[in-house]
Amino acid sequence: MFKGLGQMGDMAKMMKAAQEMQKKMADLQEEMHRITVEGESGAGLVRATCTVKGELKALDIDPSIFNADDKEVVEDLILAAIKDAQAKGGDRAKEEMGKITEGMGLPKDMDLPF
Repeated sequence: MFKGLGQMGDMAKMMKAAQEMQKKMADLQEEMHRITVEGESGAGLVRATCTVKGELKALDIDPSIFNADDKEVVEDLILAAIKDAQAKGGDRAKEEMGKITEGMGLPKDMDLPF
């Protein structure tokens, strides 16, 4: 299609590749609202599930930790589980983005904003 156009053909290829990458990134943004990860604390007594974008979706607390004297400990466990889930979400987001950049011939660890 672009044969014989020299640099114009190269530019057209680059534009097409950029458009493909933009679409893949948009699709990934949408997918990140559906991908979930689970974080935990207290050896699994508290589990938090959030999307890769960091939105908390679920919180599961083992009933054995409910004791009025341990209120602060429970609060710390809940916070730790949420932070763990969010950290895992961030790692997963980087992993998914790495797949796209690598597929486009860019370095896998290239840090693109999204």
